[in-house]
Amino acid sequence: MEPTLSECRPPWVVVTRADDPWVATELATLRDQGGRVVRLAGRQLHTPSSLFTVFARELSFPGYFGHNWDALVDCLHDRHGHETAGQGLAVLIEDGDCLAQADFLGVFFSVLCQAGWKANLELDADGIPHEDWPPFPLHFVFLLSDIAPSGFAEGAASGTDVDAALVDGRLVATLSGPDWPGSAPVTP
Repeated sequence: MEPTLSECRPPWVVVTRADDPWVATELATLRDQGGRVVRLAGRQLHTPSSLFTVFARELSFPGYFGHNWDALVDCLHDRHGHETAGQGLAVLIEDGDCLAQADFLGVFFSVLCQAGWKANLELDADGIPHEDWPPFPLHFVFLLSDIAPSGFAEGAASGTDVDAALVDGRLVATLSGPDWPGSAPVTP
């Protein structure tokens, strides 16, 4: 099954070429449904500290954002989903090539997948659907110019509970294991 940016289903993270026609098609569908697209410059995400700052600024996180990985998961889910009545959000990381060798790539993928799982499935900590908050599509796309998506495979798969595979020339990632109900594994 082809990845989507406009539906509440995995994979949560896609790594693909910047010129992949799939991206334009999915963004058009998301926008037609009232969704939002945020573009981040990969070159500005070179350290966890700069990454937190850019996400907070570009996604208008609240002042109490804790500038750590757990807070990033919470703000990606809470801030967007509750302010926009469940409309979708795609976060595009342009020039993602520069992150392929980042020492924090595994944890970054894990955090993005956790935020996607939480928003798309709208489950509470016990894996039960949340009764007050509707799910909304939240997906992340790394856009590459110079390297192949396979260059991210090892780093992505090093993230806690991250299941990553190359599918149709794209690296797709979701979560796997009993702690993540409803997050079906990716299959090559």
